Amino acid sequence: MSNNIQPRKIILDLAVTLDGFIEGPKGEVDWCIMDSDMGFTHFLNQIDTILYGRKSYDLWGQYTLELGSSDTEKEIWELVHSKEKYVFSRTQKKNDHEAIFINDHIVEEVNKLKKKPSKDIWLYGGASLITNFINLGLVDEFRLSVHPVVLGSGKPLFIDIEQRLNLKLVNTKTFSSGVIQVCYRLNDN
Repeated sequence: MSNNIQPRKIILDLAVTLDGFIEGPKGEVDWCIMDSDMGFTHFLNQIDTILYGRKSYDLWGQYTLELGSSDTEKEIWELVHSKEKYVFSRTQKKNDHEAIFINDHIVEEVNKLKKKPSKDIWLYGGASLITNFINLGLVDEFRLSVHPVVLGSGKPLFIDIEQRLNLKLVNTKTFSSGVIQVCYRLNDN
C-alpha cells in the first residue's frame, strides 16, 4: 500500500484592483464584487484552514454580518467561521477557542500544517504576511480575482518581494461582473 499523501497547498486567494491594490487608501474594500457565479463557496469547501496576519484577523477573523445581509453572504461567512484559523503575530501570544497564534518558527509550523492530511489552506493576508510567505517560498498557488476598478492609491498586493518568481498559468475565468480570476503556480523550470 502506498503512502503517497499529497501535501496540502497554501493558496493565496485574494481580490485585487486592476492597478494592483488590495485595499483603498483608507482600508476600504467596497470595490470588491461578490457575484455568486464566482464560485467562492466552492473555494471555501476546498479548504479547511485559514491563515491570517494579526491585523487582518482583528478585522475579519470574527466578522459579524449586519442585519439584512443576503443569504449568500450568510453562507459565505458561516463557511469562513467554520474553518480552523491560525494567526501570525509578533506581539500577540494568546491562543483561544477561535484561533491558534503562531509567533515564530513560521516555516516549521506551516510545514507541519501542510503535512496534516486534510484540505488545502487559504492564505488570507494581510499584505505583510503575504510578503513573508512569498519570500519564504510558502505559497503554492496564486489565485487572484482582478476587479474592474482602478483606485490610484492604496495598499499594494506585492511589495518588498525579495526575488523573482516565475509562475505558470493554471486557469483563468471571466465573470459577467467584469472580474477576471487568474490562477498561477510556481514554475519549477
